[in-house]
Amino acid sequence: MTEAEQTRPRGRTLTEIYRGWDRYQQLLVEALAPLSEEQLELRAAPQLRSVRQLAAHIAAARAGWFGGVMEIKPEQLLPYTSWNIEAPDGPVTVLIEGLETTWQIIEEQLGQWTLADLETTFSGVWRDEPYSYVCQEIIWHLIEHDLHHGGELFLILGSHGLPTPEL
Repeated sequence: MTEAEQTRPRGRTLTEIYRGWDRYQQLLVEALAPLSEEQLELRAAPQLRSVRQLAAHIAAARAGWFGGVMEIKPEQLLPYTSWNIEAPDGPVTVLIEGLETTWQIIEEQLGQWTLADLETTFSGVWRDEPYSYVCQEIIWHLIEHDLHHGGELFLILGSHGLPTPEL
């Protein structure tokens, strides 16, 4: 057994299983980084979210599920949940910080969890209604959420002639 195998948690980690999500996170940040404050306000249509709002919404959802439902590092994550109500003003670096902070905590957890951890149940009450989710449901929801809203963000950029990542 190699030294790496001896120090790795028993079984495959979820980082290995969900490989690719990290690359998508990187593509989001790369697409946002060169944008001006004016470009952050671009939309596909007047009634739809802006680039700024979409990036904030992605970070807020991650923070809500990991910090709120799963209660992982809530002191670091829960401040980002307010971004679902109102996206932060300021330069793109504020949004990138939110995406990177939420992603770092997700990545840490994926690196610690194994396949067996996907069955861990998280229960509580939200809006006076009880809920119960297994870890697998939460992770899948966040992946599809990132992909959906990231796709919207990329569509807006492309429709305004701005560079979008190769997926």
